[in-house]
Amino acid sequence: MNSRLASLQTYPFQKLAELLRNTPAAPGKSAIRLSMGEPQHPAPAFVLKALTQHLDGLSHYPLTRGMTELRQAIAGWATRRFKLDRVKLDPERHVLPVAGTREALFSIASAVIDRRAHDDQPVVIMPNPFYQIYEGAALLAGARPFFLNTTAANGYRMDFSQVPDDLWPHVQLVYTCSPGNPTGAVMTDDEYVRLIELADEHNFIIVSDECYSEIYFDEAAPPVGLLEVANRLGRQDYRRCLVFHSLSKRSNLPGLRSGFVAGDAEILEKYLQYRTYQGCALPPPTQHASIAAWSDEEHVRANRALYRQKFDAVLEILAPVLPVERPQAGFYLWPELPQDDETFARELYARQNVLVLPGSYLARHAQGENPGSRRARLALVAPVAECLEAAQRIRTHVESQSAVA
Repeated sequence: MNSRLASLQTYPFQKLAELLRNTPAAPGKSAIRLSMGEPQHPAPAFVLKALTQHLDGLSHYPLTRGMTELRQAIAGWATRRFKLDRVKLDPERHVLPVAGTREALFSIASAVIDRRAHDDQPVVIMPNPFYQIYEGAALLAGARPFFLNTTAANGYRMDFSQVPDDLWPHVQLVYTCSPGNPTGAVMTDDEYVRLIELADEHNFIIVSDECYSEIYFDEAAPPVGLLEVANRLGRQDYRRCLVFHSLSKRSNLPGLRSGFVAGDAEILEKYLQYRTYQGCALPPPTQHASIAAWSDEEHVRANRALYRQKFDAVLEILAPVLPVERPQAGFYLWPELPQDDETFARELYARQNVLVLPGSYLARHAQGENPGSRRARLALVAPVAECLEAAQRIRTHVESQSAVA
């Protein structure tokens, strides 16, 4: 076996299952899961129709780079969404469909990390807390993760001034996540500009995970993206910049496993070769469904309206009993807890049959703290009524704990 597999930590949901293994759920209460960020709004009917209408495509091997029509649909969406008016996003050179962002965010590290570039171990920077795929990707690529804590004190932002000067020469890749998982923080233009400057100075690649970019609360102010900033800078060929987008959250299609990576043409040319060996081509019906989804915005606006409704109602219930704020974007709440996060999650399950994810499971101890400690991630992905019921149960639990204290 690959010896690096031993460096992988248990996945958060496995940890949660182990935590609750010997804890019976509250009797007489239906289970409500806020622990996993799996969208549960209905999949768009027109996308499902496109999927089923092209089942005959299963009789053909798909191309790794996808159909021309799919790359054109993706390039068209990204150009409209991020106003790419200065540097043309070429569907032949700047776009590559992928089987969901999860596998692509993982495999990109194996494709770009060069262990021969330095005498010692290369470094991958990532936010903390974070999507655990970043850490696993770095470790299995033979790199060392460096965690940048994103806390309430720094506005849940990646503060690159906190990276030691002597570390930068060893950095080969920086993962960003905007809007952030689990904090919902959105990177600013200035932060992206500074990161691009650092990438040029120290010769590393920026991998921007933007899979939550289409879930926001102000229709007039969508989150900015890395390619959007690169375009404003007139950055030729989107050099050193890669963005990752998915239909899972945007279009409520987590099971379709469809997304894309776009940006630096030279990197994508080599990444395509890597993926040709890896064999992660999208089935033809999936590609047709994806074309339909990327070509429509009405269902995405309706999706955001549902999330706005849930956040408004849930926050009204929880704010009086928990320190919790509306995120800038995304579908998670990241409340501060009155007790240890594992204890809170276990007791909430035992007394209310509501599952939440302990925040410490999403972070690592770095710079003297685990920034997920005494927090929980609440995914408001279920239907409105179910989210409201969960919020009321959480409030009841917190109030009962306060009464006992």
